[in-house]
Amino acid sequence: MKISNLLRIPQNKYPVKAILRWLWHAWHGNRLQAVLNAALGLLGVAASLMSVWAVQNAIDVASHVRSGSLYAAVALMGVFVLCDFGVSIASVWVRNILGIKAQNRMQQHMLDRILRSEWRGRERMHSGDVLNRLELDVRTVVEFLTETMPNTLSVVALFFGSFFYLFSMDAMLAVVIVIMLPLFMLVSRLYVGRMRSLTRNVRNCDSRVQSVLQETIQNRMLIKTLEKDDAMVERLEATQSELRHNVVRRTAFSLFSSFVLNFGFAAGYLIAFLWGAIRMYGHTLSFGGMTAFLQLVARIQGPARNLTKLVPQFVSVLTAAERLMELEENPLEEQGAPVHIADDGGVGVRFENVTYAYEDGERDIMKNFSFDFTPGSCTAVLGETGTGKTTLVRMILALIRPAEGRAVIYNGRGDCRQLSSLTRCNFVYVPQGNTLLSGTIRDNLRLGCLSATDEDMLDALHRACADFVSELPDGLDTVCSESGGGLSEGQAQRIAIARALLRDGSVMLFDEATSSLDPDTERRLLSNLLTDKRRTIIFVTHRMAVVDYCDKVLRMERL
Repeated sequence: MKISNLLRIPQNKYPVKAILRWLWHAWHGNRLQAVLNAALGLLGVAASLMSVWAVQNAIDVASHVRSGSLYAAVALMGVFVLCDFGVSIASVWVRNILGIKAQNRMQQHMLDRILRSEWRGRERMHSGDVLNRLELDVRTVVEFLTETMPNTLSVVALFFGSFFYLFSMDAMLAVVIVIMLPLFMLVSRLYVGRMRSLTRNVRNCDSRVQSVLQETIQNRMLIKTLEKDDAMVERLEATQSELRHNVVRRTAFSLFSSFVLNFGFAAGYLIAFLWGAIRMYGHTLSFGGMTAFLQLVARIQGPARNLTKLVPQFVSVLTAAERLMELEENPLEEQGAPVHIADDGGVGVRFENVTYAYEDGERDIMKNFSFDFTPGSCTAVLGETGTGKTTLVRMILALIRPAEGRAVIYNGRGDCRQLSSLTRCNFVYVPQGNTLLSGTIRDNLRLGCLSATDEDMLDALHRACADFVSELPDGLDTVCSESGGGLSEGQAQRIAIARALLRDGSVMLFDEATSSLDPDTERRLLSNLLTDKRRTIIFVTHRMAVVDYCDKVLRMERL
């Protein structure tokens, strides 16, 4: 039986080579900071080794082993100490200033990748888990690429520099001190496998804790009204308990491994001390030489210790990179310039024998579905829950694609294009529910059109029956909290409609967009929207009042 099986090391999702290729690609965007950290590290190594020589020189001068000025020797020590201080200050500056820029850059890249990927209909990861990865895992990867790896170069340089310095003084002692390294190389592979598994469990549990916290805060009102405060705290405790259990397991394994390695380092230091003492006793080594011996041993063992610490850091970055690679598993949507269908004779949407089922494959949501939303028409889409209305909306917006058949957008002169992410620019979409973001009303409206002027915004608000915004003390600069907090559901819905109206799309798609409006406001809103006969309008609704304003009705039925 393999040792890996005895240690219960599971197979990982990605091989180490694939993760290393991903890390190499990620490193390209952080080369400046990595090179600066490496250069500063090497300068620090040079200053450290020169300070050893300076201390040995000062002690030998003081003990008359070597001739020279004691004051000059101590001054030289001070110069190298100041050099070391300067390198440390520069390292902190590079790490803090460039480090946050590197983290921001990778977070932006990962968020952009998520936003541009295909939408699978049902999210596999909890949003709290995704946020955990974008925060903690990004930080782990960036710190490893920009700090740990460059610092490792200086650690290796210090190790070899100290080794050869000691070798020049006593070859046998230098060899004895480093003889433990081959053993370390032999056990490191098993350590990495086991530690990687334990670290992955800890990170997954940490993500679940954040998911529970986020979901509880977001639904605080619901939890209070259901009087389930204690139940949610107990749920958090159960998740945290699992996290603690995995942390204990990882810590126990780490401490055991650390104890074995530190025992070897301690034995090596005692051997070096005894060897140097014997040589001093035999008058073959000066006191300054003995001091240099011990400093060099510390400078050999220090890097060796740091190299052993690199192993858990390497494990952590493998885990973090693997979790970020999972965020990139969804393929990208079709990329390119937006495809605007010219509004020549109106723009319509047509479904031709479309069949679709979600990935769980329980049943077809659509089967040989055909319908033509003709240019300039106003259609009400009706149907019970589960009949495919939401699927229809997602397909029009190219969030999902037909399994069979095709869905196209076309105009009156015969231009036709299959629906894709590139044709999304032709649609004005108002989703159901409260979809306002935290920030000012102006910030929310600008999502519809970044170049919109105050006049454009006020006109859109008027058409959406949201003139109340002008009566607010801060007007467009009124601040809304998360999900439009501070506004009523009806007010938030009308602002969302105004935001959509700022888009210059030929097809308007409303998904239960008037559900929170009173009948009078709904009538005025519909009247305003339908004055523009040029646009094609699609209402997904349960409200019969909307049907009265439409010239076509599509009734969806459950298959």
